[in-house]
Amino acid sequence: MTHHSVCLTFDFDGVSSWIHSFESPDSPTKLSRGLFGVDVGAPRVLDLLDEFGVETTWFTPGHTIDSFPEAAEEVWSRGHDVQHHGWSHTRPRQYESRAAEYDDVKRGVESIVDLTGRRPTGYRSPSWDFSTHTLGILDELGFEWDSSQMATDFEPYRIREGWAAPADAPFERGTETDIVEVPVSWQRDDFPAFAFNRERGYANEKAVFRQWREQFDWMVDNVDGGVFVLTMHPQVIGQSHRLARLESFVEHVADAPGVAFETVDEVADRFGSA
Repeated sequence: MTHHSVCLTFDFDGVSSWIHSFESPDSPTKLSRGLFGVDVGAPRVLDLLDEFGVETTWFTPGHTIDSFPEAAEEVWSRGHDVQHHGWSHTRPRQYESRAAEYDDVKRGVESIVDLTGRRPTGYRSPSWDFSTHTLGILDELGFEWDSSQMATDFEPYRIREGWAAPADAPFERGTETDIVEVPVSWQRDDFPAFAFNRERGYANEKAVFRQWREQFDWMVDNVDGGVFVLTMHPQVIGQSHRLARLESFVEHVADAPGVAFETVDEVADRFGSA
């Protein structure tokens, strides 16, 4: 029987995304949305995951770990994997220099080591973008995989370096590196659909959850050994009415034959060893 993987992933941004990725970093209302994720959303999500015995991946900025150590420890102690999501949740292209980006990524590594006792193997870029320096920094710091890019939808691949995208010449793919990509999709992310800000509004929630289910079903029917990565944020998915919809989706996946819930690290390790 074909083995399919579902990776439930959570970007545990806390207040870091509102401070470092959006305007008005001192807005108490915006910060309160992050606090909801820490104090209300995360506990609700963890309780739901306990009911199913599902191990998931929490991409956690060092800022969240250092600001809310008890909440971060709760995630780790309840059996979930903690991986890298920057220290400050700064978008890579916003750093003033390679050194500034390197220092932030390294600081995030140190926060995770302090929490878990081991170095993170995987990285998810804040806002899912790389600078021209990001890949080299990940390689230098010993990362084995990333989950920020979208060159496939349900199949891991290796990130390429040395590519070129000139405006007046053909695109050059570059060469494969050792770093594995476990791809994401904006279509399988709760934030664009549900998190209101000046750039986004509310989507039809029933339609979004139905879309997630339909994409999962298509993968099972059409992709050998497919990997379905769902990205969620405790401050978004942890709203009361959405938890029931998430529970229904998890039940649907659990009932599918030949499908297993896995961490992104497990998927990347298996692909990298193949």
